[in-house]
Amino acid sequence: MEKDIGKLKKNDITEIVIRIDDFGGKKGLTIREFTTSERYTGFTKSGTRIAAESFKEFKHMINSIDEKDLQQAEGEKPINYDSEEQASEEKPVEEKPKKGKKKIDNPVQEEIF
Repeated sequence: MEKDIGKLKKNDITEIVIRIDDFGGKKGLTIREFTTSERYTGFTKSGTRIAAESFKEFKHMINSIDEKDLQQAEGEKPINYDSEEQASEEKPVEEKPKKGKKKIDNPVQEEIF
C-alpha cells in the first residue's frame, strides 16, 4: 500500500516526495528525493523513513517548529545547498596529505664477506 501525501520542488530535476508506504511488512512515512534527468529517473538514495510507531513523536517535533525561526534575518545570505560555489564558502576545505613514496631507512645492514 502506497499513498502519496505530496511533493516539494527542490530544483529543476529533483522533487522531495512524501508518502505513506509499507516496507518489509511495516507501515511508515517515507521522505525521499525523486530525480528526473537524462541519465536516471526515479528515487535516489537520499531520504529517510519514519516508522509508524515513531510518527507521533516526529509530528510533535515538526509541529513544535516556530515559522519565525525559519525566516532569514535582515542581511543574512540564504544557503543554497545545490550551489557548489556557496557550499565551498560555507565549509572550509581540509588539505589532504600528499601521496607519494616515503623514504624508509633499512635497519638491516648487509655484511660483506
